[in-house]
Amino acid sequence: MPEIETNQRDSELFSPPSGVRGMTKLDRTAFKKTVTIPILKVRKEIVNKLMRALKRIALQRPGIKRVIEDPENEEGRLIMLDPHKVSSDDSFEKAELVILKQLNVNPQISKYNLELTYENFKSEEILRAVLPEGQDVTSGFSRVGHIAHLNLRDHQLPFKQLIGQVMIDKNPGITSAVNKINSIDNTYRNFQMEVLSGEENMMTKVRENNYSYEFDFSKVYWNPRLSTEHSRITELLKPGDVLFDVFAGVGPFSIPVAKKNCTVFANDLNPESYKWLLHNCKLNRVDQKVKVFNLDGKDFLQGPVRAELIQQLGPLSKERKHSLHIVMNLPAKAIEFLSAFRSLLDGQPCSSELLPIVHCYSFSKDANPAEDVQQRAGAVLGISMEACSSVHLVRNVAPNKEMLCITFQIPAAILYKNQTINLDNHESPPLKRQRTDKAFSEETTQIASDT
Repeated sequence: MPEIETNQRDSELFSPPSGVRGMTKLDRTAFKKTVTIPILKVRKEIVNKLMRALKRIALQRPGIKRVIEDPENEEGRLIMLDPHKVSSDDSFEKAELVILKQLNVNPQISKYNLELTYENFKSEEILRAVLPEGQDVTSGFSRVGHIAHLNLRDHQLPFKQLIGQVMIDKNPGITSAVNKINSIDNTYRNFQMEVLSGEENMMTKVRENNYSYEFDFSKVYWNPRLSTEHSRITELLKPGDVLFDVFAGVGPFSIPVAKKNCTVFANDLNPESYKWLLHNCKLNRVDQKVKVFNLDGKDFLQGPVRAELIQQLGPLSKERKHSLHIVMNLPAKAIEFLSAFRSLLDGQPCSSELLPIVHCYSFSKDANPAEDVQQRAGAVLGISMEACSSVHLVRNVAPNKEMLCITFQIPAAILYKNQTINLDNHESPPLKRQRTDKAFSEETTQIASDT
């Protein structure tokens, strides 16, 4: 028997045939390939006992059976072995040979020609074999219900239909693959997309943190990578608190918070988001706790939010025990909207611990993103934010681009008219001081590795 090369890498042995390189229209039949695998011939009644003993050297390849019938003996079975660990009869360890002897199994290695097909290859293996050598391979995507949302790079575009079909084939439940073809920079925060393969239907339903959301993915904003952040903010609020969700989307902040018996004022400028926000509030049975608005963010802050703050921070505010939170999840522009808080209220300021807490999201490409966000927020508000804010790293969006959340309690000197700004000793009671650059760097490294 010819020797099996033990130094041949698994990725080479089990990769698709070289002839598929450059394929742009998926031909599944072109992925057939035959590889030689070492096998051990055994009696079928001892297979279970033997497999436990041969765990170290048994073939571990998803989609390939490790035990098959022996075509030459209906009472026999063939155990597939790892070609990188078994090259001859001498490849068995002493303990394995003892078991083989106890079970009366001949340790002689045979060879078997295993036929691999398209079904046996992983999506990453298929794309790596098809795309030009040395180019990045898209194997990950955001799942939004039945939709796989990809962000293809320029060199992948000639293969876009094939990539979309592979994603559908290799991911159960995915029936449509789409590619984003512009940035989220329009008024309504959705993006243009093209359907690469599968259904044209963009109506989808997702579950996040035990809540259900339905929407038309082509007309609203939804990012499944923010589920942890939605939970983090929700956990900060207690029953009875009030949340103002300035850019609410279809409700991933508002609905979980409302379920905690909080009062929620939710707003979105996009008429489609507004429609699905109303729908999802009913779907999750919180429509009696959420007041929904379809306004520009600034108009929402200077209208409904201002009116409610006047009530909440009025003469009876000393008796209030709940907190006020304002979430501003529009990372590309939210910091600009902070100007709406300047001199928003008239009259005498209430106690500082009762003032609203803001959670404002932003992107940063700066070498020190936390400091960058603090400086930009401070420039809009006209104060230094270093001592009165904390910055949380949400996720690594792209190389050298972070998404962050700056949290601070609005100073009375900013929120109320005709107040003198003196913040030298000011630090919002509920907030911790800004973490050190080292701590932030460590968190950045950890989250980037998890993304």
